Amino acid sequence: MTVGCPKIQFRALYLVMDSDSTSGAPENAEKMEVFIELLTHHDQALNAYVMTLVASASDAQDILQETKIALWRSFESFEPGTNFGAWARKAALNRILDYRKRKGRENDRVWFSEECYEKLAEDFEPNAEVREARNHHLRECITKLQAPHREILTLRYFRDTSIEDVAARVGRTVDATYRVLSRIRLALRKCLTNPAKV
Repeated sequence: MTVGCPKIQFRALYLVMDSDSTSGAPENAEKMEVFIELLTHHDQALNAYVMTLVASASDAQDILQETKIALWRSFESFEPGTNFGAWARKAALNRILDYRKRKGRENDRVWFSEECYEKLAEDFEPNAEVREARNHHLRECITKLQAPHREILTLRYFRDTSIEDVAARVGRTVDATYRVLSRIRLALRKCLTNPAKV
C-alpha cells in the first residue's frame, strides 16, 4: 500500500487539463503526461510546503488546488531540466500571498505579514531537496510496516481520523491504539536512522 495523495485530489485539475487541451493532439498528450509525472513526484512536498504556511487545512487544500491549476496553465513557461519543485513552490507562495490579502480584506485574523511569508519561503528553499529525500526515505520506511500498522498510521496521520475513530475502525481500545501508534513511531524512527533494522 502506498501512502500518498489519492488520485481523486487531481480530479479538478484533470477537468481543467481536459478542457484546455486540443482533443487528440499528440503533443498535448505528451505535455500532460510530463506534467502529471512531475506533479506526482513533487506532490507530497508541495502539500507539506503549503500546509506549513497556511494554518487552516481546508484553506491549504483550496490553495493547493488553485496552485496545481495555475501550474498546468503556465506549464509552457516551465524550463525542462530546471527545478520543478522550486517553480511549484513559487506558484504556491503567490497563491498564499493572495490568500493572505483576501483574509485581510475579510477582517479575518492574518497570522504573518507578507514579508514574513516571503522570508519563510526563502528559508525553505536551501533545504528543500534534503526534505524531499527524507520524505522519500520515510515513505520507504512506511512500506516496510505490517499492513495493519500502515492502516492505523494512514487513518491517524494521513486522513486525520480521531484516535477514537481509528480504534473503532481497527477493533482496538483507545489505549491499545495509542500504544500501537507509539510502537509505529518508534519503528519509523529506527528505520530512518538505520534502514536495515525494520
